[in-house]
Amino acid sequence: MAYLIPMKSGARSIALALALLGLSATPSIQALGLAGSTATAAESAVVFMYHRFGEAEYPSANIRIDQFEAQIDELRSGGYTVLPIPEILEKMRTGTDLPDRTVAITIDDAYASVYAEAWPRLKKAGYPFTLFVATDPIDRANPGYMTWDQIRELQESGVTIGSQTASHPHLPDLDIETVKIELDRSAGRLEAELGQRPTLIAYPFGEYGLEIQKIVAERGYVAGFGQQSGVVHATSDRYGLPRFALNETYGGIDRFRLTASALPLPIRDRVPADLIVTANNPPPFGFTVASEIGDPSRIDCYASGQGRTQTEVLGDRVEVRLAEPFPAGRARVNCTMPGPEGRWRWYGIQFYIPR
Repeated sequence: MAYLIPMKSGARSIALALALLGLSATPSIQALGLAGSTATAAESAVVFMYHRFGEAEYPSANIRIDQFEAQIDELRSGGYTVLPIPEILEKMRTGTDLPDRTVAITIDDAYASVYAEAWPRLKKAGYPFTLFVATDPIDRANPGYMTWDQIRELQESGVTIGSQTASHPHLPDLDIETVKIELDRSAGRLEAELGQRPTLIAYPFGEYGLEIQKIVAERGYVAGFGQQSGVVHATSDRYGLPRFALNETYGGIDRFRLTASALPLPIRDRVPADLIVTANNPPPFGFTVASEIGDPSRIDCYASGQGRTQTEVLGDRVEVRLAEPFPAGRARVNCTMPGPEGRWRWYGIQFYIPR
């Protein structure tokens, strides 16, 4: 997991830990709220993503218990409001204001440490969360994973359960019919074990493209989440929502505060519309920002393996000039902009380059 650390000059120099950034807002995918709205703190939320808790042998996917407890303390004392994902999405859909510094918690993969370590602490704090489950490891009773009985216990306590497909594959590497089978198998197993079909999905490895999003929408999902950083807001693409990933290296309290208070950098007319790069590598990348956001020349962008990129600003249009092709796999372009009250506006995308 690579993090790009841009530095802003001026009165403050703040290291922004930019990892897995991304959020698509293409015209072909339905937004959460009112089209044309300029997202503000009252209509945005930061979503955090965890995997393992207190499992030191997996540092890239693990959060230490002392780090997790410090983050819970920060949420309790730092002026945040922790809400369930379904409530956040419904408020955005209806145009209802959210509290400033609204936060949501998501956990992927249903590892056993979620049940043993995370859930007791979140329950004690009174914080809701969403658990995304890949069903095959649970069906196989894989060591280190939760059981169906434990997942039912979480659901009965109010935890939202979403899908992470059946076998947790790289979806862009599959043919479309196999993608459909993955989604249907997972939804069927969740319905059989929990009594209801999932309405939220997290794409394995955060990898998706337009065709995958279309299939997810056709199957009745309300929203889909990637593994890119960014802020969910009223004009977000509901099937390409961002999350800030937390692990041992990037779970320090300073980074947590920075990301928990992040603001959206809403865009429109993004090129390319599809995040799966099958030609033109490096892809042409550009977007338009709302004039209310301020001077777009203050936006800096950073690309995986390339560092700070050249950007060209034409009115309210930002064109990002990538210096070289991306290698196969995941690649990210991260854009930030100083916002009010020392907070940062945050936008990025995650490309997938097929192997």
